[in-house]
Amino acid sequence: MNGSSGFSIPSHELNDLNNGLRQSSSSSKVNKAPHTPLTNARDNAEDSIDLKESPVWLLGRCYHRKLSPTGSLESSTEVGMEATAHQPMEQIYGEGIEGFKSDFVSKIWMTYRREFPTMTGSTFTTDCGWGCMLRSGQMMLAQALVCHFLGRSWRWLPEKPIQNAREFQEDCLHRKIIKWFGDKSSVNSPLSIHQMVSLGEALGKKPGDWYGPASVAHCLKSLIASASKENYEFDHLEVYVAQDSTVYIQDIYSMCQLLHGAWKSLILLVPVKLGTEKFNPIYGPCLTSLLTLDFCIGIIGGRPKHSLYFVGYQDDKLIHLDPHYCQEMVDVWQPNFSLQSFHCRSPRKMPLAKMDPSCCIGFYLGTQHDFETFINIIKSFLVPQGVSSGYEYPIFTLNNGSCDSLMDTPNARYSFFETEQHWVTPHMQDSDTDLESEEFVLV
Repeated sequence: MNGSSGFSIPSHELNDLNNGLRQSSSSSKVNKAPHTPLTNARDNAEDSIDLKESPVWLLGRCYHRKLSPTGSLESSTEVGMEATAHQPMEQIYGEGIEGFKSDFVSKIWMTYRREFPTMTGSTFTTDCGWGCMLRSGQMMLAQALVCHFLGRSWRWLPEKPIQNAREFQEDCLHRKIIKWFGDKSSVNSPLSIHQMVSLGEALGKKPGDWYGPASVAHCLKSLIASASKENYEFDHLEVYVAQDSTVYIQDIYSMCQLLHGAWKSLILLVPVKLGTEKFNPIYGPCLTSLLTLDFCIGIIGGRPKHSLYFVGYQDDKLIHLDPHYCQEMVDVWQPNFSLQSFHCRSPRKMPLAKMDPSCCIGFYLGTQHDFETFINIIKSFLVPQGVSSGYEYPIFTLNNGSCDSLMDTPNARYSFFETEQHWVTPHMQDSDTDLESEEFVLV
């Protein structure tokens, strides 16, 4: 565990990420989840996902059914395996699609809320109709914080009673992370949507305005910087936003490297534009391959006027968490507040081809070794397959130097952000229905 909470959980070690990242394996089945965040989902046989040929990837973990070591069909078992993990058979077999469900439900789900305290300078008591991209950004940040404080392998097990000191500490950290996102202006909730809207004023935004993925990325950077002034837990965490789709390596070293060899953990956010008016399908395999990396914390984007948080994929369908579900505000400052509404049991999928070209890819790099591993391997994931290595339009680029002049944040939206017109058109409501997203049904 990184950070300074005083509780240590061994973090997942990076494996050889260059081998076997695009495995395809056998099959499994699971029943449709009983609760769906949206109504209007199409529900027919074509919406089902057949795992006989296709594994399911979820932020660096692969889940599917595989024959047991004996090779007997009768003794087949479900398997969930980490990307490129070379583990003994007895450690791999036995998790399977149940492991996928456990992993997915452990993701923190941020949605529209109603009846929260008004935001400064407005009369808003809900973010319904305008806050979906902010909620998507909160979800990606929450995933980074889970990795930072609890580790990527942490799971939320609501039906299992707390049995020991470690599980008690994990529950406390889980609740603390959610409390930071509580829906009101409070020093105890420095990552609230109220604080995001307040900081968004520096981007020329006001309450009720829409945000694009790049705008939210810069807002998240400001959010952590502001939170660290009052909360020691964020002292060892930095957020870097790539500028013009370029990661400047020297700038990250300057930001994260401390005296005596210490290193701040890094949340790396890369806003990109993968096409003009529509998503360019040549980038599809690159985008999904990034979701096989253990240090990927997902992608915020979606369809025009409908933000989603992408956490995985199967074949040509992206698996996502959808913020378009209005729930009542939860008073997270009460002891033992309910956690149920912060976790979604219904994975949903969307065709990759429906994706808006503007999105933001996130990575959590907890150590200097993680960052240097990222630098060494990431280039091979950025260039579309079937084109030369000199292809001039990778998803994003790395630069060994330093950016000469940092982006002027208040005016940033008029450079890269001008590509976000789909997200920020004034006087338009986003769609709370989800006719183009389907339930992720494994049958």
